[in-house]
Amino acid sequence: MMMENPIKRRPSRRIYVGNVPIGDGAPIAVQSMTNTETTDVAATVAQIKALEKVGADIVRVSVPTMEAAEAFKAIKQQVDVPLVTDIHFDYRIALKVAEYGADCLRINPGNIGREDRVKAVVDAARDRNIPIRIGVNGGSLERDLQEKYGEPTPQALVESAMRHVEILDRLNFADFKVSVKASDVFLAVESYRLLAKQIEQPLHLGITEAGGLRSGSVKSSIGLGMLLAEGIGDTLRVSLAADPVEEIKVGFDILKSLRIRSRGINFIACPSCSRQEFDVINTVNQLEQRLEDITTPMDVSIIGCVVNGPGEALVSQIGLAGAKNKSGLYVDGERQRERLDNQNLVDELEARIRAKVKKAEAERIEIKQRDA
Repeated sequence: MMMENPIKRRPSRRIYVGNVPIGDGAPIAVQSMTNTETTDVAATVAQIKALEKVGADIVRVSVPTMEAAEAFKAIKQQVDVPLVTDIHFDYRIALKVAEYGADCLRINPGNIGREDRVKAVVDAARDRNIPIRIGVNGGSLERDLQEKYGEPTPQALVESAMRHVEILDRLNFADFKVSVKASDVFLAVESYRLLAKQIEQPLHLGITEAGGLRSGSVKSSIGLGMLLAEGIGDTLRVSLAADPVEEIKVGFDILKSLRIRSRGINFIACPSCSRQEFDVINTVNQLEQRLEDITTPMDVSIIGCVVNGPGEALVSQIGLAGAKNKSGLYVDGERQRERLDNQNLVDELEARIRAKVKKAEAERIEIKQRDA
């Protein structure tokens, strides 16, 4: 039996990005950002749908021009997942995408300019129940803060964030979330820790410009994992120089490893050694690819020998303990009389996992109908 999750979430105000709740104990939302030209509507819609397919709760789209704002209107009409519009400086773009149905405005109030322009954006957001994300980045701090602190520091990032927060406070607008991202893990982590003590709003986590698929995933896992383990964070994005679909996968893997939120198959697999009775690595890789469509949470252990196999299988919904020619199969911790042929493990395991998922979903629907 697994130990109880010790993480206690930081209390925060609830906001909604479309129909997705953020903060106040809501499931931590996983999001990504398109890297297509927003004016290429077909390509952007295709990428958003690909992100949605792997579980993205929210997708952010850059809207740098009025032409992109018009494209956003067409994009919004063709997708279901909530969309955050990324806007810098031009308040007219913010007003336009608010009109076109943006689910959240990523725009820093202090960068818009005159007070009347800031008020116009905030009023548009208020009238349409659209939240705002304040996004501070260690690489683009205000010049006076760079001079004051000499370099990006946690105090500098938080001071920058609080400038924008104070503007929204002055305009009596509380439905916002904040990020204080940096490419340095310790800088980002300490910035979020400081900010978490100063505001009640939800926090959007990220290690910005983390790097390529492997190095960026490692850096993000360490930084976001440190914060999430402390209960800090209400939504996250893993920033990778890779296919955005990978950002969603890594994001869910981070949450899954901390037992904060489960989605899809959690594979427990040995790294393999000379004791293995079948090709563990190839088996796991094939199953991960074949079962990407499954969203039902499930622990599946695939261990190549009988040393650790039975123990891991006892705490898995489906478990495999390697043995010569035919390996032992466990379902819900119980050893089955049948054994699986090592030459046909991938097909056999996929069939049993899908059958188990189908049964679990039927039971979930039955319970939901009974409680309705």
